Amino acid sequence: MTPAELTQHVRDALNSLRLAGKLALDQTLIDEVKVERPRSREHGDWATNAALQLAKKAGMNPRELAELLANELRAVEGIEAVEIAGPGFLNVRLSSGAAGELARTILTAGESYGSSSTGAGLHVNLEYVSANPTGPVHLGGARWAAVGDSLARLFKATGAQVTREYYFNDHGAQIDRFARSLYARAMGQEAPEDGYGGQYIEDIAAQVVALREQAGEADPRQLPEAEAVEVFRAIGVELMFGEIKERLRTFGAEFDVFFHEDSLHSSGAVDRAIERLRERGVIFELDGATWLRTTDFGDDKDRVLIKSDGQAAYFAGDVAYYLDKRGRGADKAIYLLGADHHGYIGRMMAMCAAFGDEPGKNMEILIGQLVNLVSGGQAVRMSKRAGTIVTLDDLVDAVGVDAARYALVRSSMDSQIDIDLDLLASTTNENPVYYVQYAHARTCNVSRNAAEHGVSREAGFDPAELSTEADSELLGELARFPEVVAQAAQLTEPHRVARYLESLAGAYHAWYGKCRVTPRADEEVTAAHVARLWLNDAVTVVLANGLGLLGVSAPERM
Repeated sequence: MTPAELTQHVRDALNSLRLAGKLALDQTLIDEVKVERPRSREHGDWATNAALQLAKKAGMNPRELAELLANELRAVEGIEAVEIAGPGFLNVRLSSGAAGELARTILTAGESYGSSSTGAGLHVNLEYVSANPTGPVHLGGARWAAVGDSLARLFKATGAQVTREYYFNDHGAQIDRFARSLYARAMGQEAPEDGYGGQYIEDIAAQVVALREQAGEADPRQLPEAEAVEVFRAIGVELMFGEIKERLRTFGAEFDVFFHEDSLHSSGAVDRAIERLRERGVIFELDGATWLRTTDFGDDKDRVLIKSDGQAAYFAGDVAYYLDKRGRGADKAIYLLGADHHGYIGRMMAMCAAFGDEPGKNMEILIGQLVNLVSGGQAVRMSKRAGTIVTLDDLVDAVGVDAARYALVRSSMDSQIDIDLDLLASTTNENPVYYVQYAHARTCNVSRNAAEHGVSREAGFDPAELSTEADSELLGELARFPEVVAQAAQLTEPHRVARYLESLAGAYHAWYGKCRVTPRADEEVTAAHVARLWLNDAVTVVLANGLGLLGVSAPERM
C-alpha cells in the first residue's frame, strides 16, 4: 500500500462518516488530509493528524473524531492496526503483505515511479546560468547549471511544461569591454583597465584572426582600431557564446531557448512593454526621462526605464523580457540569480505586479550563494585559464561531471558551500555521490548474483515475506520518494532529492547487512529470497530515478 493509497483510504473513511451523518465537513477540507511517516517507527508505519486538523471545524472533540476515524480504518484490508495517541493522532500499521506490495508497485511503474500530476497544466519558464558572453562559466554559474537543470527535471516529473532558458547579456558596456580586450591582446597589448584578462581572451583573439584568414578577409589587426574592435566584437562574442553552450552541454545542462538581450531592443519589445505599462497607468515622465512607478507595488523607489538622453536603462530590458516570457505562454517565470542580484528582487516583483500579475505566483526569484573550492585544506583561488576566477571546467576537470553536479545541488541554494575536491575524488562512504552511486551498483550486483544462484522474480512474489524490521524500514524509505519529488518541485529545492537518496542508500546498506537475497550454499531458494530480490530491484529503480532527476548517472558496476 502506497502513501497515496493510504491517504485516499483516510479521505474515504472521512467521507463515509460524513455521508452517515456522523461528521459535518466540506469536501475541500477532507481533500487536504494526508498521511506522513512518523519520526519513530515504534509509533507505526504511517500517521495522520486528520482528527486534530478537522475536529474544531466539525464541532467535535479531537479524540472523539479520532475514535470514529480509527474504527473506519480498521476495516480496511491491509491495515493491521490503528492506534490513537496523544490528543488525537492516529498511528497506522500495515500488514506485511500490504506494505510489501510497494515493491511490485515500484517495479511496475519503473522510470515513472516518483512522478505525479501535481504540476499538470502549469507552464514554467526557468531561466538559469545566463552568464555574460565575456568569459568562461564560473563556479556560481556552474551551481545554477546543476540546480536549474535539476529543477527542470523535477517540474517535468510533476507534469508541468518547462522551458529551459538562457539569457545572453549581449547588449551594453560589458560587450564593449570584451571586444576592446580581444583587440588589445591581438595587438600584443595589455587588456584595458576595465577589460577582461585570462588566457581565454588571448585564445579567442587568436581564433578571430585565424577565422578571418581562412575566410580570405583582411587581418583585423591591420584595420583602423574602431573597425577592428567591431570585428572582434562580432566574431569574438559568437566564439565565446559557442564555447559556453558547449561547456554547459557537456555538463548535462541543456536549454530550449537561448535568448539574446539585444533582440529586445532591436525588435521594439522594450517600447511595447512600456506602452503596455502606460496603458495600466503606472508610467510617468520626469526630468526628460520615462519612469515606472514601482513604489506603488512595494519597491523602495521608482525606476527609470528610458533615460533623459533617450537610451534605455538596463531595467527596461528586464521589463520587456518578463512580458516576452508571459507572451510565450509562461504561467510562471522563475529566475535563478547570484547573490549579487539580491537588490533586484524588490524592483522585479514590483514590475510583475505593475503588469497586473501576482509576485510569487507568476514570478519567482531564487538567489544562490557563493561556491568555494577547497583542496588539501586550502581554498582554490584562481583558474589556470581564466586567471581571476575558478570555472566550471576547473571543477569538472578535478572531479568529473557526476560528482560536480551532485556536490552543487545537494545543499540549499541560499547557503554558501565549500566543495572539498579531495573528498569528491575519493571512493569512500564519506563522499556523498559515491555513497549513493555505490548503493545503486550494489543493488545491480545483488541482482546479478541472485540470477547465478537461481533466484528469479519470475518465481512469483509474496509481499508478506517482507516481514522483518529491516524490510519495513527500507519499504518506508521507498514509499517517501513520490512525496519528496513533489515537495522538491513545489518548494524549488532539488537538494531534498539528494538528501533523500543518501537516506535511502543508508537504509539499503543496513538492509543488505541483515537480509539475504541469495541462499547460502546448503540452502534452497525460498519465497523470502525471491521477495527480497523484488525489494532489492525496487531500490535499483528508485535510486536510478532519483539520480536521474539530478542529472547524475546510476552506474551498474563500481
